[in-house]
Amino acid sequence: ETGDGNLNFMKFFDKPDFFIDGFILYAFIYVGYKMAEQQENVIYVGNKPPMNYVLAAITQLNSGANNLVIKARGRAISRAVDIAEIVRRRFVTDAQVKDIKIFTEELENKEGGKANVSCIEIYMAKE
Repeated sequence: ETGDGNLNFMKFFDKPDFFIDGFILYAFIYVGYKMAEQQENVIYVGNKPPMNYVLAAITQLNSGANNLVIKARGRAISRAVDIAEIVRRRFVTDAQVKDIKIFTEELENKEGGKANVSCIEIYMAKE
């Protein structure tokens, strides 16, 4: 806390905390005095059962959103593809995959080394 009662988030700018814990990659980055808001219509795929993410996608598409992005890293990539296909083929048959972006992020692990992590973004739209 600073002298005027405000929290001092500047101490977090020294070094972001990146670490790998099992299959999940966590990246905590503090930006200014306000946490960044989560982007709307984006589903971040992790280790939960695929049907949890399918339900989230169906909810987004049926609540008026015409666009949806499914994002995943590392071993969750195959789960993200499964989720997109389940949504498209079984539940929202008028949804289409509009674009797929793949890329690699280079992150720092807790030992200070570099780790390359594959990423995917699947862009879906309801016609």
